Amino acid sequence: MSLFEERRGLYAIVDPAHTGARSPLELAEAIVAGGPALFQYRDKTQSDRDRLRLGRELRTLCRRAGIPFIVNDRLDLALLLGADGAHLGQEDLPIEAARRIAPSLPLGRSTHSVEQARAAAREDHAILGFGPVFPTKTKERPDPVTGLDVLARLRSELPLPLVAIGGIHLDTIGEIARTGAHYAAVISALADADDPEAMTRALHLRFIEALSANAQG
Repeated sequence: MSLFEERRGLYAIVDPAHTGARSPLELAEAIVAGGPALFQYRDKTQSDRDRLRLGRELRTLCRRAGIPFIVNDRLDLALLLGADGAHLGQEDLPIEAARRIAPSLPLGRSTHSVEQARAAAREDHAILGFGPVFPTKTKERPDPVTGLDVLARLRSELPLPLVAIGGIHLDTIGEIARTGAHYAAVISALADADDPEAMTRALHLRFIEALSANAQG
């Protein structure tokens, strides 16, 4: 069983461009204390030196807590940091090139349509992101909203774990779990929370409760 198959729940993401009134490290400390299933470092704005410095601090936090640490976009950074995996976008390296750099690192891929998801599932990926399932404020030019029905259909069709992305918060994360998706990725609802640690716990618990109820029903 792969790293991504053995867990379920909140996929917490920290992006220095979206941390509210806190520093990225302060936000990450609160989130890790709340116990998400996975933690991703997403950084599209800082210098490489600052990315490496912050990445080391975040990796240490996750290691101590026993939470898998994933790096967004940057395979070189993921390898330098000893990350547990990397997550690539549609504009990032194709899988053949990525595998020349990181032959054994678990890799995820963001997808925004059924066609993209099916294509990525045929390649050497360990997990697929899909969305945005709801309208999102995190991206300046977001892809069209995909919706829950398409997410549920892909979950029944594809063999890989799915992580729902885009506009997910406490009132909607249970809907994600009921589609059968393994994870719900969250940025803004954590960064904007008055108490990110409590919000992390609440989001993860809401997902697990909905998943359990769905399995029983």
